[in-house]
Amino acid sequence: MNENQLIEECLKGNYRAQKELYETYAPLMMGICMRYATNEAEAEDILQEGFIKVYKYLNTFQGRGQLGAWIRRIMINSALQNYRETKNMKMQVEYDKVNFFLEADEDTLSQLSAKDLMRKIQILPTGYRTIFNLYAVEGYTHVDISKELNISVGTSKSQYSRARAILRKMIEEENKEINLSGQAI
Repeated sequence: MNENQLIEECLKGNYRAQKELYETYAPLMMGICMRYATNEAEAEDILQEGFIKVYKYLNTFQGRGQLGAWIRRIMINSALQNYRETKNMKMQVEYDKVNFFLEADEDTLSQLSAKDLMRKIQILPTGYRTIFNLYAVEGYTHVDISKELNISVGTSKSQYSRARAILRKMIEEENKEINLSGQAI
């Protein structure tokens, strides 16, 4: 079934087409959800909410662009909605506990595998993680992020900077442990 037929059948309520749509896009979308979630269960919830919206609003997809890109946008919006709904319940790192002036090599983050970076991103406090993903991964501007999350541009910039600093510190500490364990005793 081609994409247009798949959409038509989904709009008719064809369960098999809906299942095919889900199975085609869920693995990729789960990766997106994992970047915004603290754990796999939260990512699955975001994915589920996202696909509910996909099926509900599929009739608004106008075919101007790829269906996958349209679904991706819905998943990001679902992750942001989850963030807005839960941000007051999640604890943030105290600013004093983070060393913001790390002397790290600029390539530190770029040397990680995508899987390792995702694990580290998931450890970040919710606000830092969300802004890091929106800016560094999705390509949003700080102005766009400030509008989307109802925060100031300065807050977006500082949280992004702090997220990078925390990630660098995690990587440096991991590298120190690796270097220490490799030394002869």
